Amino acid sequence: MTLLENTAAEAAKSFTFGVTDYIVFVLMLLTSAGIGVYFGFFSKSKNTTDEYLMGSKQMKTIPIAISLVASQLSGIAIMSVPAENYTFGFSYFFMVVAMILVVPILNYIIIPVFYKNNISNCYEYLQMRFDKRTRKLITASFVFNAFLMLPVYIFVPALAFSQVTGINIHLINAIVCSICIFYTMLGGIKAVVWTDVVQAGIMVTSVVLVGILGTIKVGGLGKVFELAEEGGRLDFYYGLDPRVRNSVISLFTGGILLWTGHIGLNQSCVQRIVSLPSMENARRALILTGIGVLIIMGFNSFSGIVMFARYAGCDPIKAGIVQKPDKMMPFFVQDIMGHLKGMPGVFISCVFSAALSTMSANLNSLAGVVYFDYIKPFIRHTDERANTIMKIFVVAMGSYCILGGLVVQKFNSILQTIVTITSLSYGAVIGVFLVGMFVPRVNGKCVFTGIGVSFAVMLWIIVNAQMRFKSGAMKYEPLPTILDRCEEYNFYGLITNLNVTTPAPPLETPLVTTAFGSNRPFSIYEISFYWYKLIGLILIAITSIALSYVWKREDDEKYDPKLYSPVIWRFIPKAPKEMESVPLKTPPPSLAEDVGNNTTILLPDGGGDPPTNGNLKQ
Repeated sequence: MTLLENTAAEAAKSFTFGVTDYIVFVLMLLTSAGIGVYFGFFSKSKNTTDEYLMGSKQMKTIPIAISLVASQLSGIAIMSVPAENYTFGFSYFFMVVAMILVVPILNYIIIPVFYKNNISNCYEYLQMRFDKRTRKLITASFVFNAFLMLPVYIFVPALAFSQVTGINIHLINAIVCSICIFYTMLGGIKAVVWTDVVQAGIMVTSVVLVGILGTIKVGGLGKVFELAEEGGRLDFYYGLDPRVRNSVISLFTGGILLWTGHIGLNQSCVQRIVSLPSMENARRALILTGIGVLIIMGFNSFSGIVMFARYAGCDPIKAGIVQKPDKMMPFFVQDIMGHLKGMPGVFISCVFSAALSTMSANLNSLAGVVYFDYIKPFIRHTDERANTIMKIFVVAMGSYCILGGLVVQKFNSILQTIVTITSLSYGAVIGVFLVGMFVPRVNGKCVFTGIGVSFAVMLWIIVNAQMRFKSGAMKYEPLPTILDRCEEYNFYGLITNLNVTTPAPPLETPLVTTAFGSNRPFSIYEISFYWYKLIGLILIAITSIALSYVWKREDDEKYDPKLYSPVIWRFIPKAPKEMESVPLKTPPPSLAEDVGNNTTILLPDGGGDPPTNGNLKQ
């Protein structure tokens, strides 16, 4: 062993759990399992699919809001967002700030459409608005992304736990996955929501304490920003070069699409939103969700800057104490809170709580989507049979997550990897919903083709980008760090005789696209991955709208206003002049049957609810 390896091993031994930490961690897991047991065996609820997936649409506003916040703050966010800010600067905070615009977008543009159509599965909307094959394609995209992401959710906190305890990473991954499978399978959506409430309390406590205690350790808020500014962590790029990895525009735009897609157009969240009894409850829940995300993600981003200020003169990664940025957070927590009994346990519980909340919500919604879209059409449906099949599916997917950890372990930058993978289809998914809600002239044939174009082009861009990374044409080196003041840190005598050699600069300036600029000719393959979602959305919008002038809707095809966002109701084509004598209000069922498909409902010129008519074609 080298001196560096020996001293790093000694430091790792000093950064360990105590008995109190283990007790805190085990209590968190037992509480989560206990909630599953309660709702699985003791709660007075019906054994129906509606109860299992939506709590019979009688969920409460505040628990749902807390659950939505908890599911957005995954273990990936707890570990990787501070690492992102530590490595590339505080620009990521603009992605968090985007939530301010997302809440009104959800409340007044997107979620009302789901409530007006009494939708419990957001992909039902695509079948109502377009056709069955569009729904199938987007559902397949949701299932595909879930298969990619689910193994990551638990593995990231398992990485942190292994870092501070020395326990085998795959063993702890298997144990915690099993507990998540247990309470999700037994308790359904109610267990998911109430475990989220408990886990969110742990998350808020930990994230806020890390930020505050870290700031005190550095020497105050002023000192934190002073050191961060000296290290270039507060430098923001406001320009338009899309190759710059973290620009204000790309992060803010990407943030709007990220939160809109995650909360408003993803079944795991939509399922909880529409489980509330009314639209007013949903609006209040989303406002609380926005506030919660801003506070927790804001503190989480700030922790990365505090972490940099703490190690401004002695970078643990460059020193070889920490292997990569995604492992910095547990090291930092042990450094600033390791002397406080139970606090490292609270942080690790926080990371696992975030992971469990995200994983359980995805397992529950994925089971519902797979059953109703891929299994129900081929079997005789009963509520008891449906619930049994969904529970078996939850167990199978949880087992897959345990095995998936073997692959996730090979990732270098987890945050960048995840954003890149999901961007393949994410922009198209957001785009198909927005086109459906805003552009009445686009039909199923147009949008289905648009999805295919978006998928194909994004796959081409991403594959070529990864090839350029592999060839060295693109290289995201982090902002510079130093080892000049390591003697001030006293990492258990870690870096007293460390000799760091700096490689000689190349004779010629290489042509390379970096995180902060490029001296190469412009290429779309070298743009930042934060732009991928917007590109995918633009591709489907342009393609489907253009094709709508080729494949036009039928002349006698009527527009059901409920299928469009309230903001465009006044612009939807109105009924022919000769039909103006038909009453505006929906006729009672008996009358509607007599009138049949000859009834045309007029739209009001002002706002308010759209008219409803079960006989209208889309």
